[in-house]
Amino acid sequence: MGKEKFVYNTQTLRYEKVVEPLKVKLLRIFGFVSAVLFAAVIIISVAYTYFPSPKEKSLIREVEQMEYKYMALNNQLELMDKVLVNIQERDGSVHRMLFGMDPIDADVWNGGTGGRDKFSNLVKYKNTSDLLMATQEKVDKLKSQLTIQSKSLDDIVDLANDREEMLASIPVIKPIRSDKLKRNIRSLSGFGYRIHPVYKKRRMHSGIDFTSPSGTPIQATGDGKVVKVSKAKSGYGNHVIIDHGYGYKTLYAHMKSIDVKKGQKVKRSQTIGAVGSTGTSTAPHLHYEVIYKGTKVNPIHYCMDGLTPEEYQELANMAAISNQSFD
Repeated sequence: MGKEKFVYNTQTLRYEKVVEPLKVKLLRIFGFVSAVLFAAVIIISVAYTYFPSPKEKSLIREVEQMEYKYMALNNQLELMDKVLVNIQERDGSVHRMLFGMDPIDADVWNGGTGGRDKFSNLVKYKNTSDLLMATQEKVDKLKSQLTIQSKSLDDIVDLANDREEMLASIPVIKPIRSDKLKRNIRSLSGFGYRIHPVYKKRRMHSGIDFTSPSGTPIQATGDGKVVKVSKAKSGYGNHVIIDHGYGYKTLYAHMKSIDVKKGQKVKRSQTIGAVGSTGTSTAPHLHYEVIYKGTKVNPIHYCMDGLTPEEYQELANMAAISNQSFD
């Protein structure tokens, strides 16, 4: 029991017992409880701050490890970014330049990947949000640049394949194998104005006459498609026209026999017929023409196979002599 209190009453000249109202008692109890709770909160806060529990210590170590790992991951992402930039620079300075392509636009390469709203789910992490957002930003940028670079390489591969097809299609070999030609190149009649052997007039000779025995195989000078097969009594006589694409066509005239059909696809070096003397011709030979974008050009520039630079120059010089043609 609590101590009892007495107060001296001057009117009654007696000590009387003091009785506290219930309200005062309740206020005193409430104040005591509040003081105890406040002290408890202070003690717990200090304890949790300076004396973490084993579980908290484990979580703190885990967070520190995660931060360390994130920092290492960021360093790896920066290294990957440098490697990718190097690949992009090599792509622009070598591959795309080699194929005549414009380099990847810098604004496209360095373009953003979206606003800050995309990180709204990370902002709620008060202590790690900045680190998480920085890492996510680098990952998104790398993903975007990898996509751009992958598309660039796809374009280069497509162009390379197309270039490979083009190189196989351009007529770059002689229509008759070198070992089948007469070795005396003085019998060659080249591109330009020549004296026609039949009409004895100076006329434009729009091809090269390759002399060779009748029946010598004639080969396609590039990949292509046969677009014309004709057997005539005069002019070109039996002749074939091959469309190589990319603006190139070739004509093979005065053939003894034809081994291909219109619409047939042929490969470079494939036999398409044999040397003859059909049409307006004075001796067995092959009249060969190269047509580029509708214009007949000098075939000598497309007959470089199997020749040294000296032999090619001699062939070109002889083809330029204004002699008499064979057709």
